[in-house]
Amino acid sequence: MAANSSTGSATEPPGLETQWREIDNLNQQQLRAGDSWYLLDKRWYDQWKEYVHTGDQNSTSYPGKIDNTELYEDLDSYHLKERLSENDDFILVPAEAWHKLLLWYGMMENQPPLERKVVDLPSTVKVEVYPVEIYLCLSSNLESTVSASFSRAEKIHAIHQKIRQHFDVSETAESRLWMRSTDTSSERLRNLNMTVLDACLSSGMTVIMEIRNADGTWPTSRPQIMRNSADEDSYRGPPGVCGLTNLGNTCFMNSALQCLSNTPPLTEYFLKNSYLEELNFSNPLGMKGEIAEAYADVIKQMWSGRHYSVVPRVFKTKVGHFASQFLGYQQHDSQELLSFLLDGLHEDLNRVKKKEYIELRDADGRPDQEVAEEAWCNHLRRNDSVIVDTFHGLFKSTLVCPECNKVSVTFDPFCYLSVPLPVSKERVMEVFYVSLDPTAKPTQYRLIVPKAGRVSDLCAALSQATDIPSSQMAVADVFNHRFYRIYQADESLSCILDRDDIFVYQLSSGCVDQDGEEVVMAIYMRERSHYRDYGSGSNSYGTSLFGHPLLMSVPRAQCTREDLYQLLLQRLARYVHPLDPSEEVEEEEEEDEEELYKAQTNGVSDDEGEEDSEEAPSKKEEETQESNQVEEQNNCQSEASPSSEGEERPEEEESSSEPDRGSSTEEGQSACGSTDTNSQDATDGDQSAGAEPSGKGEEDEDEDEEDEEEAASCAQANKRLPGRRRYTERRKKALFTIQAVNSNGTTERGMGEVDGSFSFSSQPYIAIDWDPDMKKKYYNENEAEKYIKHQSMDVPHQQTTVQLQECIELFTTVETLEEENPWYCPTCKKHQLATKKLDLWSLPEVLIIHLKRFSYTKYSREKLDTIVEFPLRDLDFSGFLLKKTVNSTEPPCRYDLIAVSNHYGGLRDGHYTSYARNKDNGQWYYFDDSKVTYAREEQIVTSAAYLLFYQRQDKIRQPTVPPPVPSSTQPENHISSQPLDDIDGASSCVSMETD
Repeated sequence: MAANSSTGSATEPPGLETQWREIDNLNQQQLRAGDSWYLLDKRWYDQWKEYVHTGDQNSTSYPGKIDNTELYEDLDSYHLKERLSENDDFILVPAEAWHKLLLWYGMMENQPPLERKVVDLPSTVKVEVYPVEIYLCLSSNLESTVSASFSRAEKIHAIHQKIRQHFDVSETAESRLWMRSTDTSSERLRNLNMTVLDACLSSGMTVIMEIRNADGTWPTSRPQIMRNSADEDSYRGPPGVCGLTNLGNTCFMNSALQCLSNTPPLTEYFLKNSYLEELNFSNPLGMKGEIAEAYADVIKQMWSGRHYSVVPRVFKTKVGHFASQFLGYQQHDSQELLSFLLDGLHEDLNRVKKKEYIELRDADGRPDQEVAEEAWCNHLRRNDSVIVDTFHGLFKSTLVCPECNKVSVTFDPFCYLSVPLPVSKERVMEVFYVSLDPTAKPTQYRLIVPKAGRVSDLCAALSQATDIPSSQMAVADVFNHRFYRIYQADESLSCILDRDDIFVYQLSSGCVDQDGEEVVMAIYMRERSHYRDYGSGSNSYGTSLFGHPLLMSVPRAQCTREDLYQLLLQRLARYVHPLDPSEEVEEEEEEDEEELYKAQTNGVSDDEGEEDSEEAPSKKEEETQESNQVEEQNNCQSEASPSSEGEERPEEEESSSEPDRGSSTEEGQSACGSTDTNSQDATDGDQSAGAEPSGKGEEDEDEDEEDEEEAASCAQANKRLPGRRRYTERRKKALFTIQAVNSNGTTERGMGEVDGSFSFSSQPYIAIDWDPDMKKKYYNENEAEKYIKHQSMDVPHQQTTVQLQECIELFTTVETLEEENPWYCPTCKKHQLATKKLDLWSLPEVLIIHLKRFSYTKYSREKLDTIVEFPLRDLDFSGFLLKKTVNSTEPPCRYDLIAVSNHYGGLRDGHYTSYARNKDNGQWYYFDDSKVTYAREEQIVTSAAYLLFYQRQDKIRQPTVPPPVPSSTQPENHISSQPLDDIDGASSCVSMETD
């Protein structure tokens, strides 16, 4: 019996028994993920079964056309009813059975077939009767939505295509999808190859398509753009000529990004959206595609030609998220950022989804060509991306055991070449020489010394310039008005950094032994406060260091207060005025000896706030006794020094801490900075040679006994009443007092007086304490800070110049492994300090050369300012390659420069910029964060060059547009046509940012 249907006329079915046998056999097949099964109304299927079992084709039980009306919620939308039950409301048949029944019986008009997919769920394989129903819309019109059903086994790509078709989105338009479950929560659907089930999409959710703007930004996350025009969309400039805003010490990142942005093959790869098909979301070594997408966003904005400057904040956040060392806004190395970025892009775009294990083999005498090809093939089996295509080369590593002469040859890939710079064996140092002549100002010298030399070599070089024997010199590092370190003659010069303020002091005699006739004293200048420092836990007066410290050799016989006072007066004669004759004698005083002992602190007698059981004698009584006691008082006074005010002093330790070290010398100014107040807790550490710690409250018992005897004799001379010993003295006025201190000048010590002379068990540190009023009147600060420059300072420092080829030769030179990095010899069965040699085998399309300007050793750190002469064109590597050209199809070995990353400044601070050649117009530009200027080729080679980007000549395309002509009509703060002569130095760069 024939029947008409919407799909056409049904064909004559086979016999009823045959129908049953075929359909029943098909229904027995197993469920397989991805197969299609169809829903049949249970009543129609039961009637069909009854019909075929009767064996009579003319039976009244004939089912007619397939009718699923009872399964639909309505006949307009044909949505499936909720909560239908298998075997009660419907049965499932495989696709082949469905098509046979449809062919034999047809289907009711306009009814769609109820096709469902078999899905492989975590715990079972089943037919997905109810697929996921989601809403689709565009971000530009969230109100206009359409509903669509998708299997949980379908990929997000199907949803992507469905939206494009329904909303007529061009295939060339770049888009991305968002999944929104609530009005406020949205999540990116990054991986289009992920299934609906894995993406956690459920019915009722909305998928939004966002289309990238023409300027490279996304509508929902449009960043801040640096513009100088009121109309943000009015600017049109050369693509790629775009600055990057400094987010705070991010010039290192901006410099690396500008160089990569002007690497043609990588930029074109992202601009053409080739990366979208190669995003690797399953690589455990990658960043789930987030670094690649963030980098693509920056590149598209920079090359849209619609921005003066872009703010790479999202990119910076992503980098910090996946590399914690770049979190925050500290200064970093552009090469380290570049290394991380290239590795991150490679893993995010790795075409190898599952890396296989490959056991590496040694050459074992095989030909280099065979071993190299094997190594490269093995590398590509695990690493295949646009980064490998563009930046990866191969070098040969040869290790030779010094004991058994075992030779190990391996071929290893590289992403960039880190080449060393020839290191000079000499070093330029600047020092301040302090002569014995008290009237002579300190003189600044520029000396050339052996880089691996010792302090004695520095003294020898200075001796040639001053005609003073080097044996009469003492070298010290001065910081914050104190000696940070006093060097011994045999110490290495590598301990001294270029930023250190080095003072060399002339001593009165040669080598001073600890037990010799002379002692070298370190002299500090301190100013006392008018008020006690109760906050430090003591009642002593606060002090602060100022001025230049001194080193003096003093005969041990003259180590008395009186002699030291006179010696120091002579030594400071240039900037310390002598006392006026009228001020030689002070007024007479009377003091209770007990109060004198308690109150004298830091060289100041304090008679305020002290209480006694007896009332002090009146001023009139003191005056009456004066005339009768002059002779006795003078006899008593003859035993005291001009600084007897400070003889008795409890040892009080002020809380002090050493501040961070930094350079305190500026050209043509003071060698030491402003006054340093000792208000923190200082301890003696390794900061000065021979310094020993002094504990809080330490006192010298011998000095106490002598002072008690002296006070008793004075009391007897003054004929005091019993129990109330007093004395009156007429003293010579002192400009300052003398106090033994620790190496920081903060903690006071006993001076160990024996027979009227001081004895020292270690390096003595002496403080000259000034009363503020006396300092203001007699100490000339301006004169004390003056110094003169020797003619050696006028000789310009000649920078060393080397050729880039010399650096590459050094890279391929045989070297011996360091003790920290030995090689395990498989023959000797132990670690050996083998000799190692690197040779270039094959080079990539884009070659990055890292000039190793920053030198770090166990003993020193320095930045090499050597000028490396590198060619802008025709850099020929044919002489460095082991792999010789076999035929004409081999790529040439000539490269042209396309970008340079610069670093201005030193180790602790500096600034990164970059030069780059635009791939479209061939013009060179100078990128300094958000500022972009035209550059001339003769300005590119500088001592700041740090990273060099070269592209192989056969891959360089000719400019597609003519280079722009610099004009003064360019927008302010954008492409400037001003000369860049000042860029060759660090002045114009460092002033913008101390990164």
